[in-house]
Amino acid sequence: MKRAFSIAVVALAILVSSSTYSQVQNPVKWKVSTQKVDETTYDVIFDAAIDMGWQLYSSENPPGGPIPTTFIFNENEAFSVEGTPRPIGDIKIEHDDIFDLDLAYFENKARFIQTISLSKNQTSALISGEIEYQACFEDKCIFLTSDFSTSISETPTTTKEETTNDKSATVTTEDAKAKSSDSSLILFFLISFAAGLAGLLTPCVFPMIPMTVSFFMGKQKNKFNAILNAFIFGISIIVIYTSIGLIVSLTSVGAGFANQLVSHWLPNLIFFLLFMTFAASFFGLFEITLPSSLSTKTDSKADKGGFIGSFFMALTLVIVSLSCVGPIVGAILVESAAGIGLKPIIGMLGFSLAFAVPFTLFAIFPSWLNKLPKSGGWLNSVKIVLGFIVLAFGLKFLSVVDQSYHLGILGREVFLAIWIAIFIMLGLYLLGKIRFKFDSPVEHIGFVRMMLAIATFAFTIFLVPGMFGAPLKGLSGLIPPKTGHSFDLVEMIGQRSTISTNDKSSICEEPKHADFLHLPHGIQGYFDYDQALACAREQNKPLFVDFVGHACSNCKVMEQRVWSDPRVIQRLKNDYVVVALYVDERKELPESEWITSTVDGKVKNTIGKINADFQIKRYNVNSQPFYVLLDNGEELLTNPYSFNTNVDEFVAFLDKGIEQFKNKSSAFGSSPIEIGIVN
Repeated sequence: MKRAFSIAVVALAILVSSSTYSQVQNPVKWKVSTQKVDETTYDVIFDAAIDMGWQLYSSENPPGGPIPTTFIFNENEAFSVEGTPRPIGDIKIEHDDIFDLDLAYFENKARFIQTISLSKNQTSALISGEIEYQACFEDKCIFLTSDFSTSISETPTTTKEETTNDKSATVTTEDAKAKSSDSSLILFFLISFAAGLAGLLTPCVFPMIPMTVSFFMGKQKNKFNAILNAFIFGISIIVIYTSIGLIVSLTSVGAGFANQLVSHWLPNLIFFLLFMTFAASFFGLFEITLPSSLSTKTDSKADKGGFIGSFFMALTLVIVSLSCVGPIVGAILVESAAGIGLKPIIGMLGFSLAFAVPFTLFAIFPSWLNKLPKSGGWLNSVKIVLGFIVLAFGLKFLSVVDQSYHLGILGREVFLAIWIAIFIMLGLYLLGKIRFKFDSPVEHIGFVRMMLAIATFAFTIFLVPGMFGAPLKGLSGLIPPKTGHSFDLVEMIGQRSTISTNDKSSICEEPKHADFLHLPHGIQGYFDYDQALACAREQNKPLFVDFVGHACSNCKVMEQRVWSDPRVIQRLKNDYVVVALYVDERKELPESEWITSTVDGKVKNTIGKINADFQIKRYNVNSQPFYVLLDNGEELLTNPYSFNTNVDEFVAFLDKGIEQFKNKSSAFGSSPIEIGIVN
């Protein structure tokens, strides 16, 4: 009786302990319907019911972060997909420090609408495909896929009235982003305003301040009339520039435009070449001039006077100034196009306000003009400084091309080396050691110039440690990531301090997929389970299995906060064979390596799908991060470990695995256990 009771207790304990990790979850339930728009156009409506506490990422999140909700339609000649899905619902926005991005997500429910067009002479169509999405809870994220199928016929599955009523109770993506990002909008406005002030100091703009104000004061009947027209002039500048922002805002409402602008090689290459052209012009290689007919026509209309004349005078200023402030305006628009709908408008409003205010104030108080410094050599110096900054900033666009297409030309060290050279030259220029074509000799260094030189050299010194592995977190949005760093002195020192002299290699043969997949902190390991298990048996070591995702923020938190501890690195490098199984890696494998899942009966043809299927089948879990310690017979050494940033507990988890492995090895002998690999 006692023995039976003991067995029952043990079984219950196993059941309870296993339930802490053995749970396949799908917190999102999908419903698909259609709605007729006109005779050939339909909306496919995807409604998602989200479990309490879970978050579903929007389809419009930028690249480089969590997996956005993606709808993949099976090819069908009966219809074509128009544009991108439109997320509808109560969207929340939060800044993710790990990805350094503003991310949009849904709670409780979500709706996505994809417009399709029927082909010629088609009145019905079967619409099917797959939804890829990522859902997150407090301590875990899940990458999931779901098949969908619906049909279009003469009688649509959803009435127009029902959809319209539902829309009236929801908030669009752009509205939600605008409400959630007030602080970032204010900051962006202030940055754009500062950029506008910098634009005033360019040689194209600064000389026009006294000239334009004199124009107004000399042609008006009285001072009041002059001030009124100056106000019209200033407001016109704001309207013209803000209209540019409005056009960009309306153009970039969909995520497709923003993603293309941010990650596609063509626009980034165009922006790089434009910035290099402006830099060369600022350095005096040639002069950029817009067609004279533009400014001549507007200038002639400005001579007519009155409110119309004030507007055309503002338009003349905008056209003339573009040859100098083009890079500034371009940078603001590029930064804003990947953001929320209001951002381009806010950016141009801030920039134009800084442009317009001085002209208006000088018109009201013309005596201030006497206190302005005279145009001269200092303006050319401002132009040269702006050229150095444009040159450095332009490299960002070339870096995006290099990273997106894995060219390996402009790695982190090369990028930082160029930046260091640029800012050293800028510092020397400010000290008068370098002169350009139209520069006057620097006879003495003023206070402002000296402070700028000190700031430039200080920034250069700040960049130097980045060449040897320092994170340079404040510049993470401008410089290539550390994964592109081939020489990491910080990491090498860490390895030297944590690896024993008699450390055995943690790998047996060249790992598959190591050309595009990597482990953090210099840890050597595998990305294929069978290959790693064979190595663990050969070396008679336990196997550390890391179920991970590229878009798993909690996985990155664990790697940064826990794996970086010297005690953890030492154990993973010395005592385990490590395998990282990416569940969201989309690299397609050769057909000979495809599998048919025993879980859902589908063919799995990518690294990620095979690894995700393996995790569900073997451990009945589909969340990441998820860490498993196995002996050479693929038996658990201890309960798996998920998201927990307590370093001491993670070290204890690894130590328990090592201890259990040694105990088993002692019981069965020291030779590796020869058991076939289970697929």
